[in-house]
Amino acid sequence: MRILIIGGAGFVGSSLATAYREENPATQLVVFDNLHRRGSELNLARFKRMGIEFVHGDIRSREDLEDVPGSFDLVIEASAEPSVHAGQSGHGVNYLIGTNLNGTMNFLEFVRKRSASGIFLSTSRVYSIPALKEIQFQEDANRLQLSPQQTIPGISDRGIATDFPTVGRGFRSLYGSTKLASELFIEEYAAAFDLNIFVNRCGVIAGPGQFGKTDQGVFTLWVARHQFEGTLSYTGFGGQGKQVRDLLHPRDLFDLIVLQTRQLEKHRGQIFAVGGGPEGSASLKEYTAICQEKTGKQIPIASQPETAHVDIPWFVTDLSHVAATFGWKPKVSVPEIVGEISSWLRQDESTLRPLFS
Repeated sequence: MRILIIGGAGFVGSSLATAYREENPATQLVVFDNLHRRGSELNLARFKRMGIEFVHGDIRSREDLEDVPGSFDLVIEASAEPSVHAGQSGHGVNYLIGTNLNGTMNFLEFVRKRSASGIFLSTSRVYSIPALKEIQFQEDANRLQLSPQQTIPGISDRGIATDFPTVGRGFRSLYGSTKLASELFIEEYAAAFDLNIFVNRCGVIAGPGQFGKTDQGVFTLWVARHQFEGTLSYTGFGGQGKQVRDLLHPRDLFDLIVLQTRQLEKHRGQIFAVGGGPEGSASLKEYTAICQEKTGKQIPIASQPETAHVDIPWFVTDLSHVAATFGWKPKVSVPEIVGEISSWLRQDESTLRPLFS
């Protein structure tokens, strides 16, 4: 099998490339990336050691992508400007739209022309933020819990499903809108050109190798700030750290993609919600306790009660559809994710500490 991973030097893309190489050394792997995100260049030496071909190019340029030689059995689109805050101040809007929307069109044309199959990695941020803020909660000492009665479709004690509102209930963020528009184009291309292509709508993905920042990759940053004894704040929703997310390790995502690749034609154009699910969820306050345990360090956590308009209080992925379709569920727990991140940071502290400063 010959596989192209677009955005393959980023955290998710490089994790998938490494997993493919480790599972089957005969797989031919090509990674395409513009190295825009700080830290992604550190993966190049590892690619060379592992026999993974690297092509430097920008997904915004159709010519760059078309210059990648050869045919491919599978193309995974893992590139993105991934920050929900991107473009909110007006700065970086062109890069955001060029990468996330125009880049999707370049990916789709590449898949069509090369007669390849494709998997597109989208985001849970396609859902309406006002609708997410209408979810009813009960508050305990450590986290927000769902109230038994909800008035919005697509939410249950299993989490948020793909029929939760994406349109008609308010905005999503510029980032979320580019990814939602991409999903629509993928559905259209799958139907119009009989492409074996579909969408994994992913929640928070976290693990070693992620160069986290406050606006994206915060769960890796949270571990790093404990490990390197930096500063952190519980931000928004009263500044108590009770907002909840579910976390997915890239190894679990890889296991799912392997299963999905065997059924691409059967599920073309479909969308699957993918995340850690209820068992893989934690509030920031709970996550802090895990970080303290795994790093052996405690740091003061400040409080900033004000909530940014794109921030959300709770998101846990309903895995019912993807589990029933592919017989898959995530295996790596939140404490295991934190432990792996902490070990990675310790093993190469001199290189990684400056990247998390």
